[in-house]
Amino acid sequence: MEQQAGKGSILTTLKSIVQEITQIPQLDKALFRLATRVKQTMQVNSCSIYLADYDTQEFVLKATDGLHPDAVEQVRIGFSEGLIGLVGQREEPLNIENAHEHPRFKHYPEVHEDNYNAFLGTPIINQRKVLGVITMQQQDMRRFSEDEEAFLVTLAAQLALEITNAEIRGALSNLSAVNTVPAQKNVRGVAGSPGLAIGIGYAPDRKIDLRDWMVRHTDDIDTEIHHYRKAVEVTRSHVDELSGRLDENIPDDVKSIFQLYHHLLDANSLGREVEAKIREGWDAASSLKMVVEVYASRFEAMDDSYMRERAIDIIDLSNRILTNILIESRGHTIVERQPTADSILVAQEVSATMLAEFPRDKLKGILSIRGSNNSHAAILARAMGVPAVMGCQNVSPGLVEDKEILLDGYSGEVVVSPERNIRNEFIHLIEEEEAISERINADSDKPCETSDGCRIALYMNAGLSAEIELHAGACGDGIGLYRTEIPFMLRERFPSEQEQVQIYRQVLESAPTLPITMRTLDVGGDKPLPYFPINEENPFLGWRGIRLTLDHPEIFLVQIRAMLRASIGLGNLQMMLPMISSVGEVQEARRLIEQAFYEISDEIRGTDQTLIRPKLGIMLEVPSVLYLLPQLARYVDFFSVGSNDLTQYLLAVDRNNTRVASLYNAYHPAVLSALYDIVQQANKAEVPVTVCGEIAGEPGGAILLMGMGYRKLSMNAFNIRKINWLIRNVSLEESKGLLACALTAHSQDDVFRHINQYLERKGLGGLIRAGA
Repeated sequence: MEQQAGKGSILTTLKSIVQEITQIPQLDKALFRLATRVKQTMQVNSCSIYLADYDTQEFVLKATDGLHPDAVEQVRIGFSEGLIGLVGQREEPLNIENAHEHPRFKHYPEVHEDNYNAFLGTPIINQRKVLGVITMQQQDMRRFSEDEEAFLVTLAAQLALEITNAEIRGALSNLSAVNTVPAQKNVRGVAGSPGLAIGIGYAPDRKIDLRDWMVRHTDDIDTEIHHYRKAVEVTRSHVDELSGRLDENIPDDVKSIFQLYHHLLDANSLGREVEAKIREGWDAASSLKMVVEVYASRFEAMDDSYMRERAIDIIDLSNRILTNILIESRGHTIVERQPTADSILVAQEVSATMLAEFPRDKLKGILSIRGSNNSHAAILARAMGVPAVMGCQNVSPGLVEDKEILLDGYSGEVVVSPERNIRNEFIHLIEEEEAISERINADSDKPCETSDGCRIALYMNAGLSAEIELHAGACGDGIGLYRTEIPFMLRERFPSEQEQVQIYRQVLESAPTLPITMRTLDVGGDKPLPYFPINEENPFLGWRGIRLTLDHPEIFLVQIRAMLRASIGLGNLQMMLPMISSVGEVQEARRLIEQAFYEISDEIRGTDQTLIRPKLGIMLEVPSVLYLLPQLARYVDFFSVGSNDLTQYLLAVDRNNTRVASLYNAYHPAVLSALYDIVQQANKAEVPVTVCGEIAGEPGGAILLMGMGYRKLSMNAFNIRKINWLIRNVSLEESKGLLACALTAHSQDDVFRHINQYLERKGLGGLIRAGA
């Protein structure tokens, strides 16, 4: 047999089979080809594939080479019936010498398997769900070998991914016999912007794509250069128009997203290289394609999601330039259709310009097939208050276009062609959310205090998109986290000290009577700098945060000096160090901060200017510091819990990895226990402590944290009013009771159930969606 030729040949054959079936777009046809290849390769009499239909609780024969072909789609085996059902129930391979003698054997005359004795069946499983069963059968009465069994198990694991992807893409026909209405499909992505939305999927026309352009030569170099320059000029004007079309309440720093477009449009950026290609004899469109694809491939090859997003921006801009080249050189007329109903904007890659030009009155939500919550589209969506879900892999715009979509920007869940009861439930959630929003807005100016008199301070996490509330003067009790890395990430070089002074001064002056906590540069991990590349196999456990800045004191000192200079004459600056994992890091950082403080003090000596020594705090996000809090308390003025990274590190889960994202959960009992231990130790050491992760801005999380003893919560700006209103409608004693249930729970599902039941009893059910 071929399988006995050695492990190397088995692996080679397996790769060949998998590669072949992945090239067949229709899964039904791919399964038939798979059955034939397995039968030939393993030299068996039959190979068959059954897929699970959970609506009818049956396994359906979808493909076979060896059983009677008329049985395909006709034979349906109950989940608890026959050997196929047994494989599915046991969720492990079943290897039988004589199938007919097995007590679970069930005869199906239409399959014509009377002559087959040996039976090997393996479940097809993805993420704990049985998708089907693949079998091999032989006339000989024998047990299949270990190599044969291992081959089929390995093949089934690979097949599971293809079946899952096909189901999501809609490439697999519905298993149910009756399919008179579009089947509901549930898709999961990454939450990009909070909120609930319902609308019709709308994919903008993109008739011109640089990636599809065929390169051409030219003899008229001057004319082509003129066409290119004219197209760039028109594109620059269009980008300016789109930037100005954004809502007036969106601050300038969010609109600065378009600065990247302007940089690329600059003659010293793309322009110089494109014109060099034209002079080599290529027309304007071809030259643009050659240059842009090199840049885009560099970004797409980067491990980090933020940097990969820049490829989206480059390609989007280049398609616009290409369109204008064709209009200029060939008289093309581009007429795009416009949405006429409430719509969910759907695209393979939603770009900032695409979002800006979409009619605002029709835009209810955003669904991006690719992308992450770092994308410019996600940042703009949060600034505009539009729900968004990013990174919905294995879905094509064509699958969801013109279909009704329910979009949950809190959880990242999307439902396409929802069933009536699901749709009605979702509409009810939206109505509850809207009703509560009216009550929240009406009471937004009232103090954040529980019904039994416990005062909670609410702070804002500020960065690129949270500046809206900062400008509007609605930043709560201050800024608990200002992400200073944003200006670094938007530039092509390290910002100078004076540039940083201007940025920080503007922030400090925006709320001069409130404390503003600026976190020192936190790059690396999922936030690399384009001009300071870090190539690591595991960036989250690598050179990031305080580790990087202490290794580069010239970068750290410039930033600290800029913060101190920006605070001259003010007294509201607080500094915070990210990714602390040891006492030594704090001691070294303090030394450098002291050095910068004395330098600035010397510079202003003899003037009427005053410099106040800022309070210094550290982020608690690396698990090691949980066991060092008494020692660390001697060197800092406050703690701030970064619950997002702390959760990620405690549970060993990358929350941006869709395969394991479901395991990331700040309500895991272990995470809650860690948060509880932190506040107990901080209170004992008499060091103030704040929580600035996402859990602080969620209803259930805020109640649990309050019950633990936290009195300072920092959150995204759009959550402050909601949490303020929530806390005023609960009591401290109730929160302690809820905490007791949560800390003794076995799983996050148990925690959610306790939270949801509590909120329902309090008449706060409309907050459940956002909280859990």
